[in-house]
Amino acid sequence: MLYAIISTDVENSLEKRLSVRPAHLERLKQLQTQGRLVLAGPHPAIDSNDPGEAGFTGSLIVAEFDSLASARSWADNDPYIAAGVYAQVLVKPFKQVLP
Repeated sequence: MLYAIISTDVENSLEKRLSVRPAHLERLKQLQTQGRLVLAGPHPAIDSNDPGEAGFTGSLIVAEFDSLASARSWADNDPYIAAGVYAQVLVKPFKQVLP
């Protein structure tokens, strides 16, 4: 089943994000290689694809997992959690209707 992992950053998270971004992306690439990643990306803090120093306010990942528990476990092990980037992470079942 698909799950949405919706994360909210702490204030002024950009430096923390950048410090562990390669490890965060590596985990996402593993999901992609396994054919389980539907989409992933950050929420810019301003109305721009490149928010610069404004940074980001959170992230969205939609991926396939065996269960809600396994999706939560995967999310709990994100390098952004260990680095203190995320203030909150919500994991919910997701039903893709389109496309």
